[in-house]
Amino acid sequence: MQPSPFNDQDQFFLRRTLELARDNVERGDGGPFGALVARDGRIIAEGWNRVVVDHDPTAHAEILAIRAACRELGHFHLEGCTLYASSEPCPMCLAAAYWARVDRIIYANDRSVAAAIGFCDDELYGQLNLPPEARRVPMLHLPLKNAAAPLLAWERSSRKTAY
Repeated sequence: MQPSPFNDQDQFFLRRTLELARDNVERGDGGPFGALVARDGRIIAEGWNRVVVDHDPTAHAEILAIRAACRELGHFHLEGCTLYASSEPCPMCLAAAYWARVDRIIYANDRSVAAAIGFCDDELYGQLNLPPEARRVPMLHLPLKNAAAPLLAWERSSRKTAY
C-alpha cells in the first residue's frame, strides 16, 4: 500500500475552502466555490466565487486566490505553493494555475458534482477536446500581414520579462 500524498495540513486547508464556499452561498456573491493558496504551512491568499456580484465571468474562486497570492508575494509565479479548491478547477482556473506555476492542486469535489447542479465544467472540458473549428464557439484563424510584429518586437526587447 502506497502512503497517502495528503497530510493534515492538506485536510485543514481543504476544509477552509469548503467554509469559504459555504459562506459564499449565504453571501450570494457567486457560485458555491472557495479556494486558497498556501505555502510553507500558511495561507497566502483566499478567494471565493464573485461572478455575480462583480459581473465578471472570470471571477472564480481559484482565479481570485491566485491573483491575491501573486500580489501578496510580489511575483507572478507561485512556485512552492499549493492551490486548494472546494471543487475541481474548471479549464480556465486550471490554466491559470499552470500559468502561475503552482506545485500542486488539491480539490474536494470532482467536476461531476458541479455538473450535477448545473455548472458546465464537463462541457468545457469536452469542448477543448474538439478541433477549434468544431467547438460551440468556433475559433477561426485569420492570418494578417505583420501579425507577428508585436511578438517579434517583444522577443527583441531588452525590457521584456519572460514568464
